[in-house]
Amino acid sequence: MAPEIHMSEPMCLIRNTEEHLVTNQEALRILSAITQPVVVVAIVGLSLTGKSYLMNKLAGKERGFSVGSTVQSHTKGIWMWCVPHPQKPDHTLVLLDTEGLGGVEKVDEKNDTHFFVLAILLSSTFIYNTMNKIDQRAIDLLHNVTELTDLLWRRNSPDPNQAEEPADMSFFPDLVWTLRDFFMDFEANGQVITSDEYLEKSLKLKEGSDERTQTFNLPRLCIQKFFPVKKCFVFDSPARGSKLSQLQTLSDDELNPDFVQDLSEFCSHIFTHSKTKTLPGGIQVNGPRLESLVLTYVDAINSGVLPSMENTVVTMVRRENSTAVQKAIVHYDQLMSQRVQLPTETLQELLDLHRTCEQEALGIFRKHSFKDDDQYFQKELESLLSAKQDELCKKNVDASAALCSTLLQSIFKPLEQEVAHGLYAKPGGHSLFLQRMEQLKAQYRQRPGKGTQAEEVLQKYLNAKEPVSNTILQTDQALTAKERQRKEEQARAEAALAETRRLEALHIQEEQRRAEQQRRHQEQLRQIEAEWTKFEEEIWRITVPRRAQEEATKNKAEQEAELRALHQQIEAIRELNHCRKHKDCIIN
Repeated sequence: MAPEIHMSEPMCLIRNTEEHLVTNQEALRILSAITQPVVVVAIVGLSLTGKSYLMNKLAGKERGFSVGSTVQSHTKGIWMWCVPHPQKPDHTLVLLDTEGLGGVEKVDEKNDTHFFVLAILLSSTFIYNTMNKIDQRAIDLLHNVTELTDLLWRRNSPDPNQAEEPADMSFFPDLVWTLRDFFMDFEANGQVITSDEYLEKSLKLKEGSDERTQTFNLPRLCIQKFFPVKKCFVFDSPARGSKLSQLQTLSDDELNPDFVQDLSEFCSHIFTHSKTKTLPGGIQVNGPRLESLVLTYVDAINSGVLPSMENTVVTMVRRENSTAVQKAIVHYDQLMSQRVQLPTETLQELLDLHRTCEQEALGIFRKHSFKDDDQYFQKELESLLSAKQDELCKKNVDASAALCSTLLQSIFKPLEQEVAHGLYAKPGGHSLFLQRMEQLKAQYRQRPGKGTQAEEVLQKYLNAKEPVSNTILQTDQALTAKERQRKEEQARAEAALAETRRLEALHIQEEQRRAEQQRRHQEQLRQIEAEWTKFEEEIWRITVPRRAQEEATKNKAEQEAELRALHQQIEAIRELNHCRKHKDCIIN
């Protein structure tokens, strides 16, 4: 496990529900995050024998796994605690505490077998915790291993009738047998023996072939074969009397010094000698592989059939490599979603991006794959990536087609409105329509980012508009014929009008000519008159002095005549007046 990732307290890994084993998904998630090799230490034993207390000490904690202080068993199922290994910096120590065997509250004794089997199969060090001494009852409890042995033995052998040895016992854990509250002296035949010698002596086979001897030897034979590496620890009682119920709260000074010493040696041995969990073929187990083992064995037990070691590895290979494939696919999808913007301008651009992301995905797979010797899962990944490529290419085509269709609708919408409004329903309208189409096609082609379907979608659109073009052409031709006839009639009318205007112009010109002639005639008359007047004036200028003299003489004569006449009148008047005066005088 990475140094910054660890569990602050234990968590249930496997529990029994309605006669089926159920895994805790959160615990599996924690396992899946452990990239380091794991050292798995599991403990099995009778209820209320102090198993959880030992596991807490291995975790370096006073509290963690539930320690019972009453007659009721506390641990239910299998509990897990992942902590940094105290002596192996690059390893994680996985502690598995199991439900006590033989609890009075149990309804189905198969639970004991299930948890016992799982503890052996999952661990690299298996602690068998018993009370007082190694007796036949304790050894008989390991008869569960005998049943397991028989199943594994026969399933690993090509011919069950000829099978004599398990296929690969390196898979099985080292056995550490702990004797609690041990009160006897280590002495045999008058000689002091060690705890390990006591264990070997207890597992020694008897000579003989009778049924009773075979019954005695069978569990011992199984233990010896399945656990070639064995160790025994004995513990004095940790405290006396009522203090036992407060064991978790007692300091080392309050505990039995011999027990404290025994516990220290036990923990030191576990930390120093417990090996990394390893599969046949020397395959080291990390968190995800341990997770796979848990799932494999739980599924097998629930189905009623325990898998062989070979099948277990095959299952693990399948699980782990399937997970590696999924991780690679997820990585590929993430890369493509980040780097690809559909539609791409060209297919080659998309293929190049796929190829780059494919190589990175294959790198992720190789990093997480496990014994894919025949490259079965790599080929599966390559097949999935190829399908992803095909799917992506189709999406690219669809995205390009959708984008281009939308773009065409936007660009050609004004043209469609013009057609609807009859703008091209006129002579020459088809030519105008085609010119407009060319302009809009050029505008469409200038738009970037259309993708691989740009021309194909355009062509489909143009094909769809072909009937419109034909209709405009037919309308254009029909209107052009009418327009030609109208123009011919208009030309004739214009010709007649032109002729009329020509004649009118000729008439006007004639009138203007006549008027001009009249004007010229009048002008000539005026010129003659002017010349005559000028002539007269010249004559007058020449003749006036003589005439003036003559006129003066005449006038003088006339004036003289008038003056004479006036004198005559005056004289007449004088005479008349004189006569009147004279007459008056006579009268008077």
